[in-house]
Amino acid sequence: MVSTPSAGHSGGVGGLNSANGSSRASPAVGTNATNHASSTTNGSKSKTQVNSNGYHPPNPQVTLSSMRSAPLDLTSVERRGQATASREPSKRNRPYGLEEAPTYRPTEDEWKDPFEYVRKITPEAREYGICKIIPPDSWNPDFAIDTEKFHFRTRKQELNSVEGSTRANLSYLDALAKFHRQQGTNLNRLPYVDKKPLDLYRLKKAVESRGGFEKVCKTKKWAEIGRDLGYSGKIMSSLSTSLKNSYDRWLTPYENYLRQAKPGVYQQLEYEYGGPLTPSPAPSPMKRSTVNTPSSLRAESPARHASDALQQSLNGAKQENDRDTIMADAPPITSQPASGGFTAINSGGFTPVNAGFTSVNRPVPTDPKGFTPPPKRHGSPHPSAKNTPDFRPSGLGPATALKRQLSSDSLDSARKDNNTDKDDSESGSRRSKRLKKETVPTVAGSHMSLFRPSAPKIPASRAESSNPAEKCEVCGKGDEAGFIAVCESCDHGYHGTCLDPPIKHKPDAEWNCHRCLVGDGQFGFEEGGLYSLKQFQEKAADFKQGYFENRLPIDPVLNCPRPVTEDDVEREFWRLVTSTEETVEVEYGADIHCTTHGSGFPTAERNPCDPYSTDPWNLNVMPLHPESLFRHIKSDISGMTVPWVYVGMIFSTFCWHNEDHFAYSINYQHFGATKTWYGIPASDTDKFENAMREAVPELFETQPDLLFQLVTLLTPEQLKKAGVRVYALDQRAGQLVITFPQAYHAGFNHGFNFNEAVNFAPSDWEPYGLAGVERLQQFRRQPCFSHDELLWTAAEGTGSGLTIQTAKWLAPALERIHKRELEQRETFITKHQEDNHHPCALTSESEEQCSLAFEVSSADVPEEEYQCAYCKCYAYLSRFKCLQSGKVLCIQHAGNHACCDMPERERYAGHQHKLYYRKTNDQLHETYRKVADKANLPEAWEDKYEKLLDEGGKPALKTLRNLLSEGERIPYDLPSLPALREFVDRCNEWVEEATNYTVRKQQNRRKNDKVWQSGLRKSIGNSSQEQRERELRRVENIYRLIEDAERIGFDCPEIQHLQERANAIRAFQKNAEQYLERGCGQESIEELIEEGRAFNVDMPELDKLSEILEQTKWNAKAKSNRGLFLTLKEVRELLEEGNRLEMPLYNDNMRYFGDKYQAGLQWEAKAKELINAEVVHYPQLEALSNQVQVNTLPVTAETLSAVDQILHKQREAHRQIIDLTERSKDPDYKKRPKYTEVVEIMKKLEDLNSKPTGTLDLEKEQRRHEDWMRKGKKLFGKTNAPLHILKSHMDYVLERNLACFDIRNDTPRLPAEPASRAASEERGEEGKVRRTWDINDPALVEVFCICRRIEAGMMIECELCHEWYHGKCLKIARGKVKEDDKYTCPICDWRVKIPRDAARPKLEDLIAWQEEIPNLPFQPDEEEVLKKIIDNAQKFRDHIAAFCNPVLTTAAEAGDQRFYLRKIEGAEILLSFETNFFRQELHKWSPVAPDPPPVLDVSKSTRKPRPTKLQKMLAQYGVDDPEDLPENMKSKANSLKRKAMNAEAAAAAAQAAAASSNAVLVPPNATSPSSHSFGSSGHPFLSRSSQPSTPALTSTSHAHPPQRSNSASSSRPGSSLRPDAMDMNNTTGLHPDFFMSAGSNGPGPRLTASDPSLTLEESLLRGSDDGFNLHTDAGKGKALELLRRTETGRKRAEEIFGPDVWNHNRDDAFTRSNIGHNQQDDDRDVDRMFLDLTNADDDEDAKKERQREKERLSVTADSFEAERNVMDMEDSD
Repeated sequence: MVSTPSAGHSGGVGGLNSANGSSRASPAVGTNATNHASSTTNGSKSKTQVNSNGYHPPNPQVTLSSMRSAPLDLTSVERRGQATASREPSKRNRPYGLEEAPTYRPTEDEWKDPFEYVRKITPEAREYGICKIIPPDSWNPDFAIDTEKFHFRTRKQELNSVEGSTRANLSYLDALAKFHRQQGTNLNRLPYVDKKPLDLYRLKKAVESRGGFEKVCKTKKWAEIGRDLGYSGKIMSSLSTSLKNSYDRWLTPYENYLRQAKPGVYQQLEYEYGGPLTPSPAPSPMKRSTVNTPSSLRAESPARHASDALQQSLNGAKQENDRDTIMADAPPITSQPASGGFTAINSGGFTPVNAGFTSVNRPVPTDPKGFTPPPKRHGSPHPSAKNTPDFRPSGLGPATALKRQLSSDSLDSARKDNNTDKDDSESGSRRSKRLKKETVPTVAGSHMSLFRPSAPKIPASRAESSNPAEKCEVCGKGDEAGFIAVCESCDHGYHGTCLDPPIKHKPDAEWNCHRCLVGDGQFGFEEGGLYSLKQFQEKAADFKQGYFENRLPIDPVLNCPRPVTEDDVEREFWRLVTSTEETVEVEYGADIHCTTHGSGFPTAERNPCDPYSTDPWNLNVMPLHPESLFRHIKSDISGMTVPWVYVGMIFSTFCWHNEDHFAYSINYQHFGATKTWYGIPASDTDKFENAMREAVPELFETQPDLLFQLVTLLTPEQLKKAGVRVYALDQRAGQLVITFPQAYHAGFNHGFNFNEAVNFAPSDWEPYGLAGVERLQQFRRQPCFSHDELLWTAAEGTGSGLTIQTAKWLAPALERIHKRELEQRETFITKHQEDNHHPCALTSESEEQCSLAFEVSSADVPEEEYQCAYCKCYAYLSRFKCLQSGKVLCIQHAGNHACCDMPERERYAGHQHKLYYRKTNDQLHETYRKVADKANLPEAWEDKYEKLLDEGGKPALKTLRNLLSEGERIPYDLPSLPALREFVDRCNEWVEEATNYTVRKQQNRRKNDKVWQSGLRKSIGNSSQEQRERELRRVENIYRLIEDAERIGFDCPEIQHLQERANAIRAFQKNAEQYLERGCGQESIEELIEEGRAFNVDMPELDKLSEILEQTKWNAKAKSNRGLFLTLKEVRELLEEGNRLEMPLYNDNMRYFGDKYQAGLQWEAKAKELINAEVVHYPQLEALSNQVQVNTLPVTAETLSAVDQILHKQREAHRQIIDLTERSKDPDYKKRPKYTEVVEIMKKLEDLNSKPTGTLDLEKEQRRHEDWMRKGKKLFGKTNAPLHILKSHMDYVLERNLACFDIRNDTPRLPAEPASRAASEERGEEGKVRRTWDINDPALVEVFCICRRIEAGMMIECELCHEWYHGKCLKIARGKVKEDDKYTCPICDWRVKIPRDAARPKLEDLIAWQEEIPNLPFQPDEEEVLKKIIDNAQKFRDHIAAFCNPVLTTAAEAGDQRFYLRKIEGAEILLSFETNFFRQELHKWSPVAPDPPPVLDVSKSTRKPRPTKLQKMLAQYGVDDPEDLPENMKSKANSLKRKAMNAEAAAAAAQAAAASSNAVLVPPNATSPSSHSFGSSGHPFLSRSSQPSTPALTSTSHAHPPQRSNSASSSRPGSSLRPDAMDMNNTTGLHPDFFMSAGSNGPGPRLTASDPSLTLEESLLRGSDDGFNLHTDAGKGKALELLRRTETGRKRAEEIFGPDVWNHNRDDAFTRSNIGHNQQDDDRDVDRMFLDLTNADDDEDAKKERQREKERLSVTADSFEAERNVMDMEDSD
């Protein structure tokens, strides 16, 4: 905001008349303070510690690393890659008509190497001084700083104070006001001329430019001056008089005073600086100011009073409410009356150059109320030896100056406790010199540079602790030598007689010393507040909004102020800079050290995984790039090799300057608002400096090094008028700006932003660097590093790795410093020897002692020990040390500078002094010569090349090759090298081609035999390759090469060798012609050909000789192969070779092998025809095989092998068939072959294309054997199973029967409890407690259930017999059984169905099946297990025969009968008599069912039948009628339906044939147990020794009546027994009346079954041949098949067919046709049909039973049966 003070106010606490950036105080500084104020009496003033933000306490002793603040939201700032990123606008019209500096946009490839890209753009960009680079879009590093921890201190900038002309104006008016106030003529207000205030400074400048006051009066230039000052009065005489009077009244006294006082003040300054002010005072370190900031006393500043008065006279009184808002944390304002006299123009904002001046040798006051104590120094909290771009130990020690050297009023650089005397001479550097291993200050504000140092005053000999006003600053004495006048401005005291001019009386009023009235030109920026990034962002935003809020026009569309543009900011910035009436103060966080605050780029230490941490454009990496010269600096330099960061706000600025050592610089903006740059090319540097001196000569009078201080601006307009080219550019987030060597640049910020900058040095920088060091030495300013050390480190440190590129720039630089060093040493030695005539150690090795101590030492020493005390340069190669004062001088100033009180002559003589050389003259020369030779390598090579060409003649190829090799080893671009390489390559090509014809090695001579004989054969490979090979071998090439060598013009041994080879070829051709004419033997031809091939060329003579030789060899080879067995391929190749060699057709060998080849082809065709025939004709194959052996036909090995293999297999198969046939006829069937052996051989026969003789008969016998096996499968109910299942099922039957028919261990016993149950107290039938079994005693191991096995799984107990059964055996699911359910077993109740997985054959049927084995052609595998099954069952039957006597059985034996019936039911074969007997007996003694059990004649499987194919198809498509199937499936369904109907018809026909026979009468002595009366005790038949197979009973169905209340099961609640669902096919339900009783009519015959129940076998035995045609072979065979099963049948057969029927039948086994096969197939189809019909009936019954089960409400026997059916279905699935 603008400061316009009102009348009556002369400033106030906090600088109310300055335009502050914001009312926001520094957030990081505490606000609690005490207002220290005191009244002013007799020249003493109140000194309150305040600044423009209010009270500012001393620097807080808080480490920055421990501070935490709110983080910065990076999305709230302009940042590349974000939506907030600012667009790159088109070029705009800048103020003053400035042109734009160039902008570059590198590609991805160009971006890879920064130094290469900078080298590429430098020729163009250096003409602008600066340029902008916009990286590729893919390059966008993250911001790596932790914004919560990052804190920094700012500098305050008053914009109109940084402009040189404005600052000179305000400084002059301030001193003028002091002078007049001291003279008693107060300048209360500026004089007015033509109703306008008169600018006295401009009036002074205008008069001076015209020759001074006297000359202007004489030449009457006052009117002209008035026009220059902007006056246009009508009466110019009046204007001239007013100007003249004003000058004479106000300026003439002061100018006269300056002429008297200036010499004394300048002399004092020179004395303090230690040298003349021309060209510059020495920038030695300053003492700390006694105040905290330059503005500590600004409330009393006369300059501020002058500014107030000027604005008051211009604008009148300002309203009270227009004043600046006082900070909330500021103490109450203490109004002070304005001092009398003139009020300066700049009272609003300028800090007077000497208002806060404190004498450098004046002690600090001890009064804590008036001054701020100096801040303590703190060591670095991070001591580390790491020397990395990210974290390097800071070298900012107590006396190390930082980069931007500004005002001495801000930071105290004085030594503490007089311990930093030596360090004072080193803290004057503009840049922080080196990052040493010393402590790093980390207190708030520690990043701040020491502002521009004042002169190193020669200290007075008095105590530092004394009051400044008590002793004189000149003589150092107290008031005993006279009165002491105390300066109002600097508080220094002076004796009146010590002043020049002196004063006689002590001043009574305000008095200013001569130095304050003349001015010493000191100026700098005041220290600002401590901020975090977020806090500074808020401050910057508040300031920008408040500043432009009422300054921009209203947008008529939006009805609000239009947005601020970049053009608005730029124009306003330059207006404020040049304004003397308006002061605006901003803050700038500049030169913030990355070592203590961190870099914005990722670093390898903190972010090792970030690829940008090692990116070459990373500002931490770029200074140490392999091509950067700074890599030769041994230590880090903050701001040069370690980046600095800058945090700006709007209008914050960096003034005109160029980089230290004239280095390149690169600046990257991480985020934020635009930064505008101005650049001046290096070629206009002199013009710029001259323009600055002409514009503000007053500032350069006392500060010739003003441009080093970065505190002065000059408008581009003034510079352009002086002929200086000025260019501009705008830098935005994510963009880089590069400044070039010696180019001045400046700029300002448009808002809050964050930048990072560093220096770098490509090789072209070195001349600029040397000029920069010489300029620093000229102005006696300390450099950042030793340029000599850098060059010598580069020369020696690289060692053998010194590259030519490095040597090219290093050699001229070393030459300059080498020459300079030798000259300076020679000059010093000359002066040293002027008065010393004795030998000197510097020039000779004389042992005579020299007064000058001399030492050669290359050891590294601290920098302060080789820095010149006078010119501040580094004396790296030679230094001159005073042993008295300890001062070090460079060789240039050695002796001539007063380092001690010795006279110059003695100093040169060397008394109490020592001279150090780091390198002797010889070492200097050697190092320089090494680098120079390296740099001169390209030129030396070029000289050799030119010399070789100038020698004349043909150069030797070896010499050329050596020169080329030497040039290629030089890593530098040699102009002549490409031409030489091209020439040598052409020569090498010639030599390589010539070598093919001169070298005699076989591999070079013949790479391919076929190619060498190209004239006689056709190449199989590429024709173009063949053509090239042929061209290379032409003999004409040799003669051409000889001519080419002459034309090229070089010399080598191969030329002579090729000439000799050409002569030898001519001689060979002559000899070859002679041989061809007269002919010769094979050996002679081979020798001649070998000689010709050695020439490596094709010749017609050689081709002819080769052709003759090949034909001769072929004839010999063909002759030797006659009579040998050759394959068809070998004969074909032989013939092809003969054709290729163009052998004549009449050649005997060609004709012979041609006939053989044709015969072989015919044999091949015939053999393949026979092999591939369906029926192989083995005799023909035999003939073919014999023909090959007899006639030695050439055939393929594969075909011959196939023929032999077929013949071998056929022979072997036939042999095996004959063997099996003969063995199968052996009378002893034990010696007949096994069935498995037959099966194995039959499988092998399947692989033969043609079956041997006897195969069909063997197949018939195999089918007969398999019919026997199928009969066994049918007996066990496995009709549809594969044949191999029979054996495994019989093994299972045997295992089951062994357990069930066990009569040794499993004997009748009382009911037993399973081991898992506790003993039951329930008693058995006879009152005995049931026993349990003991697992430890095998004899007592109990078995249960019908399976007669031990306890396993779920067990269920029968409530009647108390036997335990396995739930699995009875197919009872666990989930259907409850603890209190009662169960009746199938043994107690015959109606309960026993689940069976397979049918059980009767023992009689198995015996009959076994009796057929002797008639089989092969031994069955089932014979042994079948015998075991029958023997085991027969043994059991014999054992229980005693229990099957109906006469002897009683009710007491019911338990044993039940026990044996349980074992019989568990067995897998059916003992029908015993089963029916025990069932009838148990029903008689312990009836459960109301009806007696039916007689069982068969026992079939209870599994659910598998659906037919037709049923599966219908279920798949979800239909019931085949007509509903898809069209494509109907044909298949009809076929299946038709087969089913045919099977039904066949079954009906068979049933009709069986029904045609009559019913049979069972004789009284019938043996079938099913025809006996089991209820009769007097039946005479009890024996079963001659039982034939049991005849089938009549097929009548039965059903149980409903349960009666008095039935045996009525007392068992919950036990509802279901009707018998067992498969009782073809059985009759027996009635008690069926059996014969004692009162019957005797044993007469009784009708037991109808005629259809008789089997075919029974019909034959009874003399009926129905269904058989015994007159045909098929009928006879079928009848014999049935009758042979039993002895009765055999006798019956002998009666029908004769006694020898069996022998005749066996003998004709292999000669009969397939007898009865069709009939057997028909029988099987009929049987299968009956089985399907039966299963279908069972299926319907099962459905009805499942429906009935759903209606049950409790678990019953019916539900158990249904559950078993479900489990059967799961098992079958």
